[in-house]
Amino acid sequence: MNLKEQFGDIDIYLFDQLLKGRITTGMRILDAGCGSGRNLIYLLRNGYDVYAVDRSEEAIDAVQRLAMKIAPDWSNERTRVEAVDKMSFDDHYFDFIISNAVLHFAENEAHFQQIVHELWRVLKPDGLMFVRLASSIGIETKVKPLGDERYKLPDGSIRFLVDEEKLQKTTEELKGILFEPIKTVNVAGQRCMSTWCVRKSM
Repeated sequence: MNLKEQFGDIDIYLFDQLLKGRITTGMRILDAGCGSGRNLIYLLRNGYDVYAVDRSEEAIDAVQRLAMKIAPDWSNERTRVEAVDKMSFDDHYFDFIISNAVLHFAENEAHFQQIVHELWRVLKPDGLMFVRLASSIGIETKVKPLGDERYKLPDGSIRFLVDEEKLQKTTEELKGILFEPIKTVNVAGQRCMSTWCVRKSM
């Protein structure tokens, strides 16, 4: 099996969490806004306790088909078609939550906070939340405000954008602890993606 087959198109910063031993087989893991499952291939193939949520039925169907091919003990009950701002999981259900390229689709500040607090609700105390989202960090003068914290980026996309101050403030409001420094990748001045990694206090 080559590396592509083993890891798929996993986000490089999520892969970094695997390398650092922060995601283990004893954890219950949620990919919230999973899309077609690009970040789940290695986890499914290696017997991790994985759950996936997406508002798109087509995306969930793709994850189910993928999982049935590569996961030895897979059950489709681990997937749900629902929005990440209102999930049906119990409180404190997951040890590790993946939110990759989801939060920048928030409609406004209230919606952003609703999604964040819903992710936080289903996270166990001492659990870890891994978030990748678009930000204005490094391209502050190149984005065009459209209202409600949404901006037009140089690449033409429209996103809800955060900055470092917002991420730090939200971490404090959650009474969370950063387990990684906030990191931002500037893609040729066209868009920026930040990594926000928060541990839930006991």
